[in-house]
Amino acid sequence: MKAAGFFKHAVFFTLFFAGFSFHAQNQKKKTDFIYIDGVNLYTPNQQKFLIQGTNLGNWLNPEGYMFFFEGASSYRLINDAFSEIVGPQFTAEFWRQFKKNYVTKEDILYIKSTGMNTVRVPFHYKLFTDEDYMGLKKDQNGFEILDDVIGWCKEAGLYVILDMHDAPGGQTGDNIDDGYGFPWLFENKENQKEFIEIWTKIARKYASEPTILGYDLLNEPIAHYFTDDLPKLNAKLEPLYKECTAAIRTVDKNHIILLGGAQWNGNFSIVKDSKFDDKIMYTPHRYWSGTETKDIQDFLDFRDKVKLPLMIGETGENTDEWVEKFRKTFEENNIGWTFWPYKKMVPKSAMVYIPKPENWDLIVDYTKKDRGDFAKIREARPNQELVKKAMLDLLENMKFKNNKKLEGYTRALGMKP
Repeated sequence: MKAAGFFKHAVFFTLFFAGFSFHAQNQKKKTDFIYIDGVNLYTPNQQKFLIQGTNLGNWLNPEGYMFFFEGASSYRLINDAFSEIVGPQFTAEFWRQFKKNYVTKEDILYIKSTGMNTVRVPFHYKLFTDEDYMGLKKDQNGFEILDDVIGWCKEAGLYVILDMHDAPGGQTGDNIDDGYGFPWLFENKENQKEFIEIWTKIARKYASEPTILGYDLLNEPIAHYFTDDLPKLNAKLEPLYKECTAAIRTVDKNHIILLGGAQWNGNFSIVKDSKFDDKIMYTPHRYWSGTETKDIQDFLDFRDKVKLPLMIGETGENTDEWVEKFRKTFEENNIGWTFWPYKKMVPKSAMVYIPKPENWDLIVDYTKKDRGDFAKIREARPNQELVKKAMLDLLENMKFKNNKKLEGYTRALGMKP
């Protein structure tokens, strides 16, 4: 009898604690947000989620190569070139319209219609300051723009990753960050303070918005050029990530934090403490490599070490064949991706392209010339009226209704154009 009674009690307690454990596990997973479990992401209904998306590049952080420019490689240099030709007021209005036209609700609905589930939104920190940027000198409209795109994505059923592509002081030291040729962010406490304050402001506003998958804190920090400074600079990256994440957690405990490695998001030896927060994942970038598993083995080894999800935040700018092979390699290895970019003025390696306006090459040629003093600017300046017309035509051509779909590229991504 005692043995039978003991057996009954043992069964009861086993079932009780199993039920309690199951209930606790369900409670843990009850969330409105994408969440992390081991090396995987899951939706709120506990379905495994693999990021498959695109980058809205060049929209809120213009890059020279997207305009066919060479010397004018970042926003600041592009703005200088436009202002030298057509004047600062015309240029400011151009940028204001550029922000309105480049990405619209129609673009977002198209992205969703192809089968994608995520968009990464690169932005310039100045959109959240009173600094002169894209046609405004104060009262920047960064939140107005983000409200729009997040709202469109919510309606379409797309997740959003917010990416600070250009940080105060510059985090890269190249045209990528629209800075001054060195990653000054890591040398200046005021820049770091502003970086953290902007992210905290963003996180406070969107803390309860489940359409946002996460915050990509810094794009491609610390270029490889600064050989003598790399050990010192690299050592400062993870501490800044930690400080920024801690500040975000004071206002937002819901969203995932995405962290890139040093040297073009490729060097993850800088990671010493991968568990400093329970909602972090890592986001490598890789361009112009082979497309086989061995070509991302360093990332896979890193994932095995930290046991957290990976997402290729940027790759692409290559042939359709290359894109398809690399995309399949990511998926075979359980790695999500957002290919770069969604749209550009080049009829290849994007989902859609913007037809190049007539006389656009007048501006392209101007950016190649020596403009080192005012006499050289006067000598190099092309016909202003032709340039104005080309800029206005570009504003019209960039609207989704005037874009051309690159169906081969979209199919290479496993999507339906």
